[in-house]
Amino acid sequence: MIVDPLTIEHHLEVVRERIERACGRCGRSSNDVTLVGVTKTFPIRTVGSAVEAGLTHLAENRVQELVEKAGAIPGLLRGGSVSWYMIGHLQRNKAKEIVDYADFFHALDSLRLAKELDKRASQEDRVVPCLVQVNVSKEESKYGVAPSETHSFLDDLARYEHIRVDGLMTVASFVNEPDQVRPEFRQLRHLFETYDSNRNPRVTMRHLSMGMSGDFEVAIEEGSTHVRIGSAIFGARE
Repeated sequence: MIVDPLTIEHHLEVVRERIERACGRCGRSSNDVTLVGVTKTFPIRTVGSAVEAGLTHLAENRVQELVEKAGAIPGLLRGGSVSWYMIGHLQRNKAKEIVDYADFFHALDSLRLAKELDKRASQEDRVVPCLVQVNVSKEESKYGVAPSETHSFLDDLARYEHIRVDGLMTVASFVNEPDQVRPEFRQLRHLFETYDSNRNPRVTMRHLSMGMSGDFEVAIEEGSTHVRIGSAIFGARE
């Protein structure tokens, strides 16, 4: 579905204002929060309109769409001026596409996948910036490392020289009232803040990606550095 460019521009303005207000409530600067536009199912023309309106961080959760869109609108990796994020569950046989097209991979959730990404990245002499996905909602339908296993998982990633872990990511429970997921965001922040990255050369723990269109303001209040916004920018998906 193609979305009118003026509509996208207006939606972006509204979202940025909401981010500003959320930051103001918790004493943070909006410069510390990265707005990532989730372009899932929307055509390249619509993505281009968002870029023209000033959106510079873009995300996909399907490899095929990432390859198509990052091929048409190159990310930093391929000489462009935007950043492309892969935020969806990744099968190991698609690791090469992530190494070739994604500036950032924000859904690392298994050692088997880490091993494959490391192998593919070594072939391209590249280090892939990643976030580890944690399943704080504990829902079986969601991917991610269990909260209780997160720190040991991070420790295990020390062996992979072509992966750099910059922090944690989660998809919270879908609820009617955003404040209901505040405990989940607090749990992820606790895991983020209590991991000693000084002893792990592959982990920097700089970023905390949590919050989507329905709950990003609460996520910001709880420390999110990256919010992943789709429908609030592009409208409802068909």
